[in-house]
Amino acid sequence: MSNLSYTDGKLRTILNDCKTIAVVGASANWKRPSFFAMKYLQGKGYRIIPVNPGQAGKKILGETCYANLKDIPEPVDMVDIFRNSNDAYGVTEDAIEIGAKVVWMQLAIINEAAAEMAQNAGLEVVMDRCPKIEYSRLFGELGWSGINTGVISSKRRKVGRK
Repeated sequence: MSNLSYTDGKLRTILNDCKTIAVVGASANWKRPSFFAMKYLQGKGYRIIPVNPGQAGKKILGETCYANLKDIPEPVDMVDIFRNSNDAYGVTEDAIEIGAKVVWMQLAIINEAAAEMAQNAGLEVVMDRCPKIEYSRLFGELGWSGINTGVISSKRRKVGRK
């Protein structure tokens, strides 16, 4: 089993260096975790490219959805995998083929063979983590959902008398 422990420095570097993220398993349903993660990362300035054969040609969060990684007509820095662990191998093969720099497998997605293949091809690999959660943790977002709720603050509230 790989060491699934990643330094904050490594994760921070990946999140700083990657600007374009292809999300494989993207959902158009706002209730799905992939939709929420894509929307959050878009709000942080990332270019998100949804990948889902059932949604190909349609728009998700204003971006054209593609059937697979090979259909994307522009360079991709990171491939974020919202598929099961078994599917991660084929997605990783495609990520290598398109020249991605990072393969990031979502929470509970672990595929040792895919990770080894990606590392041997020179890609960074993260497994069993969510870039949305890591971004919010590493870059100072407050609140469980990664949204600055304003509830926790270092500023004193002004208390007025009536």
